[in-house]
Amino acid sequence: MRKPFVAGNWKMNKTVEEARSLVFSMSAKLREINSVEKVLCPPATTLLAVSAMLEGTDIGLGAQNMFWEEKGAFTGELSPLMVKELCSYVILGHSERRQYFGETDETVNRKVLAAQKFDLTPIVCVGETLAEYESYRTSEVVARQIKFGLADFSPALALRIVVAYEPVWAIGTGKASSAENANGVVKTVIRPALSALFGETTAQAIRVLYGGSVTAGNASEYFGGPEIDGALVGGASLKVDDFVAITQAASRS
Repeated sequence: MRKPFVAGNWKMNKTVEEARSLVFSMSAKLREINSVEKVLCPPATTLLAVSAMLEGTDIGLGAQNMFWEEKGAFTGELSPLMVKELCSYVILGHSERRQYFGETDETVNRKVLAAQKFDLTPIVCVGETLAEYESYRTSEVVARQIKFGLADFSPALALRIVVAYEPVWAIGTGKASSAENANGVVKTVIRPALSALFGETTAQAIRVLYGGSVTAGNASEYFGGPEIDGALVGGASLKVDDFVAITQAASRS
């Protein structure tokens, strides 16, 4: 059985004080949900404060991105060593990083391998744009992102990987993919691509999340399918009741 997994990607939101307030408001309710692996991914400037508040709880902490080098002249970047001091998880390859900051399958792969080296759990995002979706290229694009983004990752450590299927056309648009479509992509594209890299048994054990306009109202539809193991939540992770409700829905799946 794959343990449900719900992560909140706060994106570029919340000052330190706002982050403390949000964690204070939701942490007790999240701690009551024991059957789900829960992770908060706040902005880098708030990681230290949030880490202190989560200490001693079963709520994990993740960074939203990192560079692949350990140190050096890379202004504005966070190294794996810096992330590892506070976090156990890191989001990699998010579509916003690909769209706005020029990330490619190759650079995502370098970051994934750095996460492997430093014992971080990578939450690796894949997904097609609207143009790719409308031209029936979903399978091609997502399979390529898996093949090259996870290349050379150790099969012995592959169960540490979490994959997040986030169709770009559904992120922040309110146009969520149907649960049937999302489960279909996971079953026919993502797991076969994982199987080609790590073998069928491992592919079936890796957790795959859905992301893209996930709400308290539609979460149960996704979690009710056989292939989706949780969610990478954007806007709803900034709302206490919504994020808790999504996590509760995952616990019932």
